[in-house]
Amino acid sequence: MDSCKKNLPPSCGSLVTILSLDGGGVRGIMAGVILAYLEEQLQALDGEDMRLADYFDVVAGTSTGGLITAMLTVPDENGRPRFAAKDIVPFYLQHSPKIFPQPGRMFSLIPKLPKLLSGPKYDGVYLRNLLNNLLGETRLHQTVTNVVIPTFDMKKLQPTIFSSYQALADPSLDVKISDICIGTSAAPTYFPPHYFINEDIKGKTSEFHLVDGGVTANNPTLLAMTAVTKQIVNDNPDMGELKPLGYNKFLVVSIGTGSAQKEEKYSAKKAAKWGIISWLYDNGSAPILDITMESSRDLVDFHSSVVFKARQSEDKYLRIDDDTLKGDASSMDLATKSNLENLVINGEKMLKNRVAQMNIDTGVYEPVPGNVTNEQELKRFAKMLSDERKLRMQSDETRKVSSS
Repeated sequence: MDSCKKNLPPSCGSLVTILSLDGGGVRGIMAGVILAYLEEQLQALDGEDMRLADYFDVVAGTSTGGLITAMLTVPDENGRPRFAAKDIVPFYLQHSPKIFPQPGRMFSLIPKLPKLLSGPKYDGVYLRNLLNNLLGETRLHQTVTNVVIPTFDMKKLQPTIFSSYQALADPSLDVKISDICIGTSAAPTYFPPHYFINEDIKGKTSEFHLVDGGVTANNPTLLAMTAVTKQIVNDNPDMGELKPLGYNKFLVVSIGTGSAQKEEKYSAKKAAKWGIISWLYDNGSAPILDITMESSRDLVDFHSSVVFKARQSEDKYLRIDDDTLKGDASSMDLATKSNLENLVINGEKMLKNRVAQMNIDTGVYEPVPGNVTNEQELKRFAKMLSDERKLRMQSDETRKVSSS
């Protein structure tokens, strides 16, 4: 593992640990609630100074999940994570209304179509300034644990995946975290694409034309697993004796940001009358973007569920999400005080919900046997994460004694 990374590698333990965070705009608040609870459980086991990044080999995040990934992994002046998980929700409550400024009541009655035809819904200036000030000059290789953040380069018409592992092999991808976060959050129709030029340590320049990572993978779980698998294939010594398809050795916590109740958002009868404009804008949202991102999100969970079931390791894969959001709660950009506060409540409800797994035959989410809640399951995962960290520390101490 790169010397900038503070965690002991998987070769010192028995598992590869991954945290994955979906995109979803202001709905990232719900993920923040869940992450704060998980970190609280880890602190109860190992001390109040512990952070989520101390336990995960990889943190992957798309769009708003990419921003949270940066918050959890960018170092402070002491080399520790700059933010605790409990800081995420207050951060969103403070800054969301300025990132997604809401029109006054009178202006909200005026059709927004002319604005959408001439530019994105938001200019993104506040978000860019916020991320530049918050993350400064920190580059990809400097995060306290490995990260994977997807974007899409619209000039190349292909995904650009910013991975800590890849940054070591390809210096052109070792860009500033602020640029990665701005790029992965640049949802078409909502924010302008992000263009920047990066100069690597060899003086070579590369240009990027990035839009939202949700176009590539709104649920980045498989991207994170693939990034690790590639290291195993390439015989990275940090991976120890792990096998390329040894997914029974993977521990994955995948956090969604919710979605609209399936019957609520759109209907084929209504869409049958749509032209180009209606696919881009309907009642405050962008149907084509919603459909693309929701499809990616569910398909990744389906594949992940199949993989873990095939390896008989479903007990090491936890997906927490809610596909029953109604009305304003399903919006990605409604940053009113009442909606933001309601998203906090929804996040707390997600903790109390029963654990659900996708039925790989029907694609439908079903509660697992027994009355197990997400809250209880996160406690179990916290114990596994804590045990894995202690195992690595013991293994490292034994190695040091043996070599002395």
